Amino acid sequence: MSVQTCADVLGQLDRSVLAKSDPIWIGVGHIRVKLICAAPLYEELKQYYRYALVAPGEADATVEVLDGQALRDPPDWIDWAREPGKTGRKDAIFDLDDGRLVYKQRTGVTFLQSTDAVVAFGPCGAHSNQVVNFLNTQILNIGLCAGWQICHAAAVTNGARSLAVAGLSGGGKSTSMLRFMDMPGVSFVSNDRLLVQAEQPFPKALGIPKEPRINPGTILHNSRLHRMLTTERLAELAEMPSGDLWELEEKYDLIVADIYGPDRVQYDAPLTDFWVLNWSRDAAADTQLVEVDLAERPDLLSAIMKSAGPFYQKPNQEFLRDFEPCIASDYLQALAGVRVKEVTGKVDFDAMAAFGQTLFSAKGAQN
Repeated sequence: MSVQTCADVLGQLDRSVLAKSDPIWIGVGHIRVKLICAAPLYEELKQYYRYALVAPGEADATVEVLDGQALRDPPDWIDWAREPGKTGRKDAIFDLDDGRLVYKQRTGVTFLQSTDAVVAFGPCGAHSNQVVNFLNTQILNIGLCAGWQICHAAAVTNGARSLAVAGLSGGGKSTSMLRFMDMPGVSFVSNDRLLVQAEQPFPKALGIPKEPRINPGTILHNSRLHRMLTTERLAELAEMPSGDLWELEEKYDLIVADIYGPDRVQYDAPLTDFWVLNWSRDAAADTQLVEVDLAERPDLLSAIMKSAGPFYQKPNQEFLRDFEPCIASDYLQALAGVRVKEVTGKVDFDAMAAFGQTLFSAKGAQN
């Protein structure tokens, strides 16, 4: 008989293997998550989160990781519909009476999401990045339950100004963010997910402790990052046509604090500016930055909004369904006070860097 409750799932897992494991405490702003796992994954995850570690205290969520364990009788999984434009099978779910199981179809890693237990099991050690994503999802869930909104954006701050960057077409969030990081005094907030909540005079923003995964072109065109690749590989990339290089899917993990310094990471900041990339590699026009009203540009707002996904359990204990849309009015309220601009014309990261230099200069911070 397939599992029906969280107790059924936990009854097939051996949580005693975690009895002697010291928790890892991870913090973003006011949010605290306790992570419990055994070696050798313990050392790997502690190293990954080393710049987000905080002192022990009260946890908003506790995540347990049971590497190598599996259900004796897996349920009949139901595919979770992917976002428009995405193809292939990725997530599947099975709703329990008091929780949800989420199954990663490409790797076999499984997650139990409930109010009583939050557990990752399966081949977790071989796919530690999915454990990282699961833990970061708990941070997002905690924020959502408290009224924050998830933005699909990278973000940086210099204290006076904080800039988030979303992409409508053509991409370039991470590359733009790293060009801004080349400016003295600018710190990393987030690479791909940003929590925002309304406040005066500017909304509050929380980044997620997920290191950027960048493409070779980003590395090639930023000398600070060249040490991430061999001299031979850099030479090979330099010979590639620009179109082929742009399309090349060959991801590398960039540890921000290792490249820029541990004092260049700041996961919480007031959000003052938001730029939406609506540029194109085929455009002939120069890159432009034009102020817009998001209430009048639902196309740009759609690039900012991000579904919470299959892991989100609402405050009323109901789980999100894959057909539920984001609520535009909630985002407009959360982003009230933010100066929003659209980036159009051709893809030009030098122009973006110049725009950023103006924004983060003393003069730009006053405007």
